[in-house]
Amino acid sequence: MQTISLSHLLYLLPPLVLVAFFYYRWVGDKTEIAVATLRMSVQLILIGYVLTSLFHTNSLWLLTLLIAVMITVASLIARRNIRAQNLQSYLVILGSITVGGTLSLALVLGGVLELENPLDPRYVIPLAGMIYANAMNAISLCAERYDKEREHHSMEKARAIAFKASMIPQINSFLAVGFVSLPGMMTGQILSGVDPLIAVRYQIVVMAMILSSGAISTILYLLYQTRTQGDV
Repeated sequence: MQTISLSHLLYLLPPLVLVAFFYYRWVGDKTEIAVATLRMSVQLILIGYVLTSLFHTNSLWLLTLLIAVMITVASLIARRNIRAQNLQSYLVILGSITVGGTLSLALVLGGVLELENPLDPRYVIPLAGMIYANAMNAISLCAERYDKEREHHSMEKARAIAFKASMIPQINSFLAVGFVSLPGMMTGQILSGVDPLIAVRYQIVVMAMILSSGAISTILYLLYQTRTQGDV
């Protein structure tokens, strides 16, 4: 696979600067794009070193710690745009992401892939990252929309609207994949020399686990919200 030199990453700066300029002009925030870009770069570099160490040592405690950090941070980010910024709301989101995401991860690692070692970090970490990040996005969309819809609708109606809204990105991806887009994992495998038909199988697994993990996480979140507010 072609190696990307660090200096060539600088070619990505002009479009990012353009986006930051219009984000400032239209939204009024001078730093968010810059901070997000810097944080993304630092986090990826750090995780690169962590994964290198993990792959060499195959440490179970480090693997467990990394998964816990993923879930914890994903839950904090998912809670950003909702009204209830308390411990209870965080724990509900944390539980929803943990259960919904881990169920899908366990099925893929323990059943679909038929691995000799289902806890092999080379499989666990990339798949867990995709699953928990998607569950985070789904709950974030769902929770923010549910809060707004409750101002105008019953809990049942607000739940339906929020759940549908949270599923739009995944359903759109299902409808578009192959004809409109080649997803990241499939593209990466093809670039690294994997047979496209094998890459397709992996992508089907990824697409299915992403939709199911996000949906189950939002279902759990909405079930808690509606039950604690007196609805079913």
